[in-house]
Amino acid sequence: MNEPRIAPLPREEWTEEVGQAIAALLPSGAERPVRPRTGGSKGHNVLGTLARHPQLMHAFLTFNGHILFNSTLSPRHRELLILRVAALRQAEYEWEQHVVLAAEAGLDEEEIARIADGPEAAGWSVTEAAMLWAVDELVSEAMICTATWQKLAGALDEHQLMDLVFTVGAYDLLAMAFRSFGVELDEDLVRS
Repeated sequence: MNEPRIAPLPREEWTEEVGQAIAALLPSGAERPVRPRTGGSKGHNVLGTLARHPQLMHAFLTFNGHILFNSTLSPRHRELLILRVAALRQAEYEWEQHVVLAAEAGLDEEEIARIADGPEAAGWSVTEAAMLWAVDELVSEAMICTATWQKLAGALDEHQLMDLVFTVGAYDLLAMAFRSFGVELDEDLVRS
């Protein structure tokens, strides 16, 4: 696409309702990140696009806030899942945004690059390979197969299993939205 199908609402036009929707991203009791993200996007294009529909924005950001701040999965595992969804869906915005977050969660450059190669790439632990398989299965079949589930259930508790499925689902939905709406990369995400 040469331009967005739904252009971001300029910040100066964001209403109080949009501000409340953004505030919903941080669930009650969740801790804000200790330091500001370095090198990461301010997310203007995503937030500006969502600002076109404040009620939807509020509902989705409330849910997404759980995934980002209250999930029972570790930040490393959350980012592993999100980046695999982005790779499978060829969701450039999602990939570039979460490369920054993955690095902050402790994934190194080689691991981040390897996510695109998938669960069969050398170097993954049994649990992380199973998580990548789960993403592939959820995206292609909308279900985790029994063998993968058993591997995951041996390492994760019920809450983590549920958070895994909902994380993949949320970021699969976002990939669809970003690509369908034509959300462009924010300037600070564009690699030279």
